[in-house]
Amino acid sequence: MSDPISALNGASFDGFATIREIGPIGMITLRAKAGTKGLDKAIMAATGCAVPALLRMETKDDRAAGWMSPDEVLLILPYAEVSQALDAIAQALKGQHHLAVNVSDARAVFRVEGAQADQVMRKISPVDFDTLALGELRRSRAAQVAAAFWRDEAGFTVVCFRSVAGYMMALLSQSAKAGSEL
Repeated sequence: MSDPISALNGASFDGFATIREIGPIGMITLRAKAGTKGLDKAIMAATGCAVPALLRMETKDDRAAGWMSPDEVLLILPYAEVSQALDAIAQALKGQHHLAVNVSDARAVFRVEGAQADQVMRKISPVDFDTLALGELRRSRAAQVAAAFWRDEAGFTVVCFRSVAGYMMALLSQSAKAGSEL
């Protein structure tokens, strides 16, 4: 097996906020109806996190579980552990209708950090950032592309399709240029 590489090989930009492409990161899309028998065990086995509440991202160390829709959870974990996690999910949900797919190589992940990180995000997404709480996950758009993002103490994590990683990096970098603060 070849070594995984991130979409932009760790590109970064320093402006009034810092933009970093991070990865490779393991990501699993888990689709199952809320309340499915074994769903809580599957999420716990893969991430060590509880089932996320509506619009929430549950985190534990380098793992997370995020509410994406009423029947979808995004699981984040170390890249090398995705195969093992898929096996654990299959075991926990054996006999239950579900879908668990490794989407690690289909996504690009960015960090937007710094005291004014929210200004970068305000420029590109139609979200009320004044009410976006720590750990709140949003599926929205960043300019013209689909994105998911959540806020933590240090800034934002942004996930998009790998095919638009270059556009996302340019968009975030342009929005973080010194002198363009809101």
